[in-house]
Amino acid sequence: MSLPSEKASELKQRIHNHLLKMDIHGKIRELIAETLGEDQGSGHRSLSEADVLRVLQRRGIIDDVMKDLHFTQAPLHHTDVVQGTAPDAGLKPPPKPTTHFGVFNPDVPLHMKTNVDPSRRYLHLQVLGGKAFLEHLQEPEPLPGQVCSTFKLYLHFHNQRFHSKPVPCACEPDLREGFLLEMHKDGLGDGSKMVDATDMLSICDPVHFVLIKTDTSGETTLVSSYFLDWRIVLSSPSGKTCFAVELMGVGSECKVPAGVLTVSLELYPPLSKHLNSDVISTQGDCEDHAALLCSLLLGFGLDAYMCVGTKAKGVSHAWVLTRGTDGTITFWESLTAHRYLHRAVDPDAPPLALQPKPSSPYRTVGCVFNHQSFLANCQPSDAVELCVFDFQNPSRWKAMSEEALKSVCAPASNTSLPPLPPLCAPSVDPAAASNQLELEMRYLVSEHRKDLDLATVWDDHLSYLLSSALSAYETERCTGVSCGNEEFQDAVRRAVPDGHTFKGFPIHFLHRNARRAFATCLRSPFCEEIVSCRGDHVRLAVRVRVFVYPENAFAVWLMFACKYRSVL
Repeated sequence: MSLPSEKASELKQRIHNHLLKMDIHGKIRELIAETLGEDQGSGHRSLSEADVLRVLQRRGIIDDVMKDLHFTQAPLHHTDVVQGTAPDAGLKPPPKPTTHFGVFNPDVPLHMKTNVDPSRRYLHLQVLGGKAFLEHLQEPEPLPGQVCSTFKLYLHFHNQRFHSKPVPCACEPDLREGFLLEMHKDGLGDGSKMVDATDMLSICDPVHFVLIKTDTSGETTLVSSYFLDWRIVLSSPSGKTCFAVELMGVGSECKVPAGVLTVSLELYPPLSKHLNSDVISTQGDCEDHAALLCSLLLGFGLDAYMCVGTKAKGVSHAWVLTRGTDGTITFWESLTAHRYLHRAVDPDAPPLALQPKPSSPYRTVGCVFNHQSFLANCQPSDAVELCVFDFQNPSRWKAMSEEALKSVCAPASNTSLPPLPPLCAPSVDPAAASNQLELEMRYLVSEHRKDLDLATVWDDHLSYLLSSALSAYETERCTGVSCGNEEFQDAVRRAVPDGHTFKGFPIHFLHRNARRAFATCLRSPFCEEIVSCRGDHVRLAVRVRVFVYPENAFAVWLMFACKYRSVL
């Protein structure tokens, strides 16, 4: 059976992406180097293709490739997986398939880079490189194979997560990646519909950029966090836009630029209608236009409210009101772009007193509201010409309580906090990480005592007893509830013979760097006394417990202990 040329190219691209994900080229290089090293003594200097295949099959690499490569009847794009995301029963995975482009080539059309569903809308975001990272101005270019500090860019949008490949830190880092962000509405039954310009305008989630630096010791540092309003692409006639994003530092350097990224946005498929002034002027009713105008005025820093009432002949209408810092009230008509200065008529004034004439077409007003408050008109008359817009006076305007507002508004509508990304399940085995870190600690302690001309004898049973204490410490740190202390003390008393002294030193870390942790411990005189203990029948113990949380966040508990015969 032969495949059409386009299907054959799709299949080749899938297999190519799968092999890149498994780093098959690196594994083959390692096996060839290892095999050549083993065969040097027997006179073999070269390997044939058949020899390489036999080695790959013997090591099970070919079986691993075929086991993980699945072929289904579903569209190919449903098998693409976002790097850095992992579904888990207890965690919330991204609800929609998304694509991360590992090979960057901005000149290749989008539909040729990956298999996209033509019935869905996508935002193609490309990072075209970085510049002006002045902190790394003097950074030398790394040699091939040299370990160096790296940048990695993380993205979060609308419950989808992505990350780039790590690139060496430099003044102009080679951050060149493409990401395909699926646009979909959150409403029930709307996930499979093609979103239009109006639907996308209602998607308020920004694209969250997080730039992380990893140094040569594996320590990570937050370089910058940036929220990108991607909706600027909706006003582009071509459906494409390219601009520079200035990343600011964090903490005390939050006002200092960290660097600049060049970002390109493209909608796929392109919009047939864009949100230009013609489209806006012909869509929606007066309420929609007033709400849009009110939002724009609020965005410009004005104290704006949307008014609901009537105009001539009792026709329902909506318009916008702004309050100046000097108390002036201005009405804005969103349909005609007219403005009216409001001056209230005083009904208690003498008959011959000069009264202002109504300047606006509005007759009554029942309520006003914006994104933070809702106020009902409770004045004797709801006629606009008689109304005083003193919202702080409860006898004129009755404000809805915050609890009532929260009960009718969506949780995301009354908060300025960005949406939380879905958490990734941890990928580190806590038992293996604990054992590895403990072995490194034992080595460091032995070397430290060797420098002091001291022998090191480990008590494995005493080390085992320390495990319960470390678990109790982490439970107390997370919940505030202390438990198991009495049982631990009783176990230690039974393990320490009469006439001996026991000392223990627990400490907590948020990283797994053994040398850094050991150096920190030695700065404590009490820990230094335990590690450098001298005396009769000195026995040392160390126990490490690594507690792993989502996003590979670590809580590391370390405890040094010793027992020795007391000499009076």
